[in-house]
Amino acid sequence: MRHRTAGMGFDSSPHKIYYHTWIHSVKNYGFICLVGFALEKAFSTTVNGLQIQENIPCYKPQSNNSSIIFNEIKGCNTFDSFLQSCNNIQLLKQVHALIFTTGVHQNIVFNTKLVDMYGMLGNMENARRVFDKIRERNIYLWNVMIKGYAQNGHFEEAIDFYYQMQGLGTQPDHYTFPAVLKACAGLSALQEGKEIHNHLIATGFESNALVGNALINMYCKCGDLDLARNVFDKICKSSVVSWNTMISGYVQSMDFDEALELFNQMQVEGIKPTSITIVSVLSAFAHLGALQQGMRIHAYVFKMGFESDVFVGNSMVAMYAKCGHIEVANRLFDNMPIKDLISWNVMIDGYVQNGKANEARELFKQMHLANVKPDTITIVSVIQACANLGTLQNALRIHNYVIQSGFEPHVSVGNSLVAMYAKCGSISTARQVFDKMPERGVVSWNAMTAGYAQNGHAREALKVLYQMQLEGIKANAETAVVALAACAHLGALPQGKSIHNYVIRSGFKTDVYVGNSLVAMYANCGSVEVACQLFRKMYNRDVVSWNSIITGYSQKGHANEALSLFYEMQLAKVIPDSVTVVSVLQSCAHLGSIQQGKVIHGYIIHNGFDSDVSVGNALIAMYANCACIEFARQIFDNMLEMNVVTWNSIISGYAQNGHATEALAFVQQMQLADVTPDSFTMASVLLAYAYLAALQQGKRIHGYIVKRGFELDVFVGTALLDMYAKCGSVQFARHFFEKMPNRNVVSWNAMIMGYGMHGHGEDALLLFSQMRQMGINPTHITFVCVLSACSHAGLVDEGWQCFDSMTQKYCITPKLEHYACMVDLLGRAGHLEEAEAFIERMPIEPDANVWGALLGACRIHCKIELGERVAGHLFNLEPEDSGYYVLLSNIYAAAGRWDNVENVRTLMRDRRVNKTPGCSFIEDKNKVHAFVVGDRSHPQSEEIYEMLKTLAGQMKEAGYVPSTDFALYDVEEELKEHMLGVHSEKLAIAFGLINTSPGTTIKITKNLRVCGDCHTASKFISRIVRREIIVRDVNRFHHFKDGLCSCRDYW
Repeated sequence: MRHRTAGMGFDSSPHKIYYHTWIHSVKNYGFICLVGFALEKAFSTTVNGLQIQENIPCYKPQSNNSSIIFNEIKGCNTFDSFLQSCNNIQLLKQVHALIFTTGVHQNIVFNTKLVDMYGMLGNMENARRVFDKIRERNIYLWNVMIKGYAQNGHFEEAIDFYYQMQGLGTQPDHYTFPAVLKACAGLSALQEGKEIHNHLIATGFESNALVGNALINMYCKCGDLDLARNVFDKICKSSVVSWNTMISGYVQSMDFDEALELFNQMQVEGIKPTSITIVSVLSAFAHLGALQQGMRIHAYVFKMGFESDVFVGNSMVAMYAKCGHIEVANRLFDNMPIKDLISWNVMIDGYVQNGKANEARELFKQMHLANVKPDTITIVSVIQACANLGTLQNALRIHNYVIQSGFEPHVSVGNSLVAMYAKCGSISTARQVFDKMPERGVVSWNAMTAGYAQNGHAREALKVLYQMQLEGIKANAETAVVALAACAHLGALPQGKSIHNYVIRSGFKTDVYVGNSLVAMYANCGSVEVACQLFRKMYNRDVVSWNSIITGYSQKGHANEALSLFYEMQLAKVIPDSVTVVSVLQSCAHLGSIQQGKVIHGYIIHNGFDSDVSVGNALIAMYANCACIEFARQIFDNMLEMNVVTWNSIISGYAQNGHATEALAFVQQMQLADVTPDSFTMASVLLAYAYLAALQQGKRIHGYIVKRGFELDVFVGTALLDMYAKCGSVQFARHFFEKMPNRNVVSWNAMIMGYGMHGHGEDALLLFSQMRQMGINPTHITFVCVLSACSHAGLVDEGWQCFDSMTQKYCITPKLEHYACMVDLLGRAGHLEEAEAFIERMPIEPDANVWGALLGACRIHCKIELGERVAGHLFNLEPEDSGYYVLLSNIYAAAGRWDNVENVRTLMRDRRVNKTPGCSFIEDKNKVHAFVVGDRSHPQSEEIYEMLKTLAGQMKEAGYVPSTDFALYDVEEELKEHMLGVHSEKLAIAFGLINTSPGTTIKITKNLRVCGDCHTASKFISRIVRREIIVRDVNRFHHFKDGLCSCRDYW
């Protein structure tokens, strides 16, 4: 019979179109009549609380006897097919109305199908209404409800229904258990899962494969892999689904080794893997970084014909990307016959994770051209790519796209935007995004807190955590990690301890990431012993755990302990990574132990770390700190990959070793290599200029720093004031210090040290007092600066007070450098016996610096016997240091004991120890000129020597008598006077007088201690030429003016 569709009076209204569609979709004329009759009646009513649409003109059959028509079709499956054709909730409601008006709603089969359809379309509220209207309920109806709740994430309701069902006398079957176990897995409700397991054992369903697979999945999701494996071993293993479930469980629980072992066993037992198996195994290899095994699976994929499976293809792309072979991943992606959204997401994320942010952004553009609509996962990956680029322009561009595309309300997108802006340095914009988020979860708060911490705003980070608590957001383990990082940055031990207590109460202490953060926090806050105790108590320790404690010891100056832990780490079979090696190299650098450094260098080469750029940078720094700048240069020259840190390391190395000219040459090479300097570069350049006392060039760099915005960096600001102080402008250094927008304890230390170098001991002590009044806690470096200032100014009593306050007031244990300062203080003041007794009382073994300070005092006060005893210690400790031989030789020379002088020189020749030649530097017209004793290599030598001759005559007329005690050779007095007259200091002064205008201050730097005769001569010259002469030697500054020196001859 033909369908009668013409002449029905249809118009274009939406409901009539629905009706017209139904008419054409059903082939049974009687059923059409039934639909038309029912809709006219039903669409003006409310059925089971469901509001139905308004009246629609419908075709009416000639017979209104719907029961006759229903009876005719009662035996067919037309209604069941009609229900299954409903693909949206609106259509299903209309069919529901039809069922109600025809009386079919009283049929349990149709009602069960209706409940099932509501569940499948995600509307469990209507499913429950239908369920509640049914008086006689069978097991199938209960199963449909439990399954619907579980599938729609209403896990607690699913479990409640399971227990209600049994309470009402209906026993579960093999379809019930998979649904309710899925709910237990969703809630990670292990206890409920075990109870249900016991119940299914009692009812005899444990051997059912469907139930067994659900049990395995539940135990895996609840984290109990042992119980999951027990179930797996008991059930029939002929089903590949069971194997897939167990392998997937191992992978999801990050137990990749077990997953791969089970995969191998699966093949041995003749179970053919499916695409699902391959996906799980590829995921395991990806997380393990097991490229070779992954490649074998790749070959297996081709052999078994899985290459066209889009899920397998996506997994292979992800595996290669996670193993670092992004080019192979890209080729696979390009060759995929079918790509879905996941394919694009995997490839974009692969680029991001491999540091190829630009490629990720380009692929995102291609995705748009391919008309593939992104989802939140895509957007999050692209935002991360922009974050990795670190430029605000890219960040603003992707944010604008997010707004236009409607992704902004998504919480995961908002979290990523917060993290991106924080990483780009725009923490204020990150906060704006955070404050505007319509919904914020714990991840949002963690992102904001981490953003503040990463940008150096640790206090603001802790404020956000406090606000988070006030808003009732429950912290998680990641929150604890972020909070502990902020405390570590601030050195805020009390707050860190509070978070530690919270971690214990919340049960996070077993989390390895939290444990690592606790270790790092205590170490950074100076409680290395507590950090070590926590490390020893950790149940699970990974490479990060070892790195945290090794780095903690290394950064806090416990280099020997760090090295011991490194060797212990290897005995524990934990494989070090590049972070470990870098920390160990820093320990070697701190010790100045070239022997240990070379051993670690050998380990690096043997284990393939030498190609890592961060390790190469650490090697350069280590050799430079060990005064082996030639080795550092070799490492630099052989590096295949360099970054700005590489250049900074070599520049800083040369500057720290007194090769300022070479350091500045490397700065020029760096610019030619198109490497943009950063704040650390600027600090290294300032260090070089400070060494050369090149004030004019330092001022020029200051201008560049201001232009580039580096002046706000506290690290650069501190280097600037240090440069001004070391270039003789201590007043300008103080002026700059007062203007610094950000000052930390290092800034205060630099200013105190500056005053000390210039002999302004009282000013240094006053600044130290101000520092404490402002609540800034002094460090062990602060006390080195203060004690040194007291030493140069002869403030013995004040020095003792500071030394005693270290332990009594600030709980700082004195180190070797503090003892060396005290020996220097006592020795300069002439208390040599007290200084020697002080050394004998030291609780730690004195090093060369301590004995060297006492030997220097013996030189000043001509104590020959004590000097000989002290020199014996020094020759044993550092037999290659020429300075100590020279000091002893000078003591003998001053006493006229020339045989002893010759003996010392012979000893130096026998030991192949070369004396460091004295060298004086002076800057003129942005160029640094260097002079050594008797130097005639300078283009202006004739003028310089003529000036010296003139000055010598003028000085003699003024009463100057050469101090021939400082002539270190047994020659005639006249020759001694001549040798003293051409010392490097005097040559530099003469050059300055020739090349600068009258009244200009002359500034000179010497690499050794200024000689006594030059000191006297400089006082006479300053009065004769009426100029200020500033000389910086290896120990301090001397300001000569009007015949006097700022040191008051106490040096």
